[in-house]
Amino acid sequence: MRFQILNTLLHCLAFYMGAGIGSFLNVVIYRLPLGISVNNPRRSFCPSCKYKIPMWQNIPLLSWLLLRGQCANCGGKISIRYFLVELLTGVMFYLVFLKVTAEYSVGGNPWPYLQAWGPQVLCLWLFMSLLISGTFIDIDHFILPHTITIGGAVAGVLCAWGVPALVAETEHTRGLLISLASAGLGFGGLWAVVELGKLAFGRKKYVFVKEESWEVTQPDENEPPVVVFAEHRYDWQDLFMRASDRMVISCTSLQVNDRSFGAVTAELWMEKLKVREGTELHEIPLEGVSKLKAMATQVVIPREAMGFGDVLFLMMIGAFTGWQAVLFTILAASVIGTVFAVIHRITGKAEWGAKIPFGPYLALGAAIWVFYGPQFVDWYFSKVMWR
Repeated sequence: MRFQILNTLLHCLAFYMGAGIGSFLNVVIYRLPLGISVNNPRRSFCPSCKYKIPMWQNIPLLSWLLLRGQCANCGGKISIRYFLVELLTGVMFYLVFLKVTAEYSVGGNPWPYLQAWGPQVLCLWLFMSLLISGTFIDIDHFILPHTITIGGAVAGVLCAWGVPALVAETEHTRGLLISLASAGLGFGGLWAVVELGKLAFGRKKYVFVKEESWEVTQPDENEPPVVVFAEHRYDWQDLFMRASDRMVISCTSLQVNDRSFGAVTAELWMEKLKVREGTELHEIPLEGVSKLKAMATQVVIPREAMGFGDVLFLMMIGAFTGWQAVLFTILAASVIGTVFAVIHRITGKAEWGAKIPFGPYLALGAAIWVFYGPQFVDWYFSKVMWR
């Protein structure tokens, strides 16, 4: 009886420990992309009034419910996502706890083998925390910070060395080598996809029936410029991710500072503007340009199949889970991402060709692998071989 009570309490502790970590992940998700330290200020604060939330108003899950999703100081709305991140983290921690302890359980009692499964649970909890943080940051900002990707990959290699069972190995040295190789596979595999995608889908063309205005503006001098044409608006960093990226504008007229051109083809690069006027080519450094506008009949913009952060994210996933997980994650993320993208387009929630974050689908694919991946692969190949 005492064992059952203790066992139940420990199961509850695993869930609520996850919810507590989820509260910290909310801090990471909000602060990390904004360049705010996760340690200073130490206490969480209201996004609206900056009120520092006391500990008794920051109890995971319960505080949000008791305060009905509002700040106790200003009454401002606190997004339900704070609650959902805590709940999701708690659920994932509990599922990891159940899965790993079940693998070591003898007669329903895993506790004699705590020394074996305990470190594995801790490593997978860290992995789930990285997946959750990366997912919501990518949804909000379309970025995956190096702290999560590269830092996570280093942590994954160390975890696989200390707990080789993470990558289905028993020896520490083999765990280390498999982790490093899997991280390399994740990086190289998705990098190849990015490069091939750039070759196949690296340009998007806009053709106008009537000429449309085109302009580079910088509303805030502390922010990067934006390119505006017709009904489209692109941030500079979204267009020019590589030094080789260029935008090609077919102009009926072009104005650069006080200089005017007639019908020309202009190429906008990251640091320069090239204007082709007949057989003559003018190259103008952008640092000396204060005014750049045109009337255009066609605009061709550069684009990426996916961001480089996704490549590093899969590298981190490989470091924690092994090469089989890398292959499974790429396939699963591609299928799930395609299904969601089609649904969003059909329902009108997003336009065809609109930018979507791929990190959440990689995270979901990796999570599926942790819980059901090997079983799914065995089931699939048994069906294929049976046929």
